[in-house]
Amino acid sequence: MTKGEKAKSLFLNGYNCAQAVFGAFAEELGLDFEMAMKLSSGFGGGMGRLREVCGAVSGMFMVFNMKYGYTSPTDKDGKKALYAHIQTLAKKFEEENGSIICRELLGLSEKKSEPTPENRTKEYYKKRPCAELVELAANIVDSYIKELE
Repeated sequence: MTKGEKAKSLFLNGYNCAQAVFGAFAEELGLDFEMAMKLSSGFGGGMGRLREVCGAVSGMFMVFNMKYGYTSPTDKDGKKALYAHIQTLAKKFEEENGSIICRELLGLSEKKSEPTPENRTKEYYKKRPCAELVELAANIVDSYIKELE
């Protein structure tokens, strides 16, 4: 099973977009699955349903940060390198989808949504491209990491 397929499965089992992508890599990153779900839980719905940066994109960034992030506030070279990689990942996602913004990906006109998540029904999945977006995001970051290794 690819990382993308695993992420899509997690999403279809009720996890949000960020959790699905981050969760697909939890074991590989040495994270307890429950801890990974907690860390990524507020990034769904474009950050708490604010409809800003797509949760799948945030999850992709979290995976990359766990693998290559810097820890020292004085590591300017490390920060610069990390930010360059994050921008590359965002560009790859945007090239495939036209945006990294949740509301734009979903075709929503509203700036933010109510905090109550929608029920996951067949109709929900039909109108949302999220399952495909988490699959794509997980595959993008997985491929990019493999290129770097």
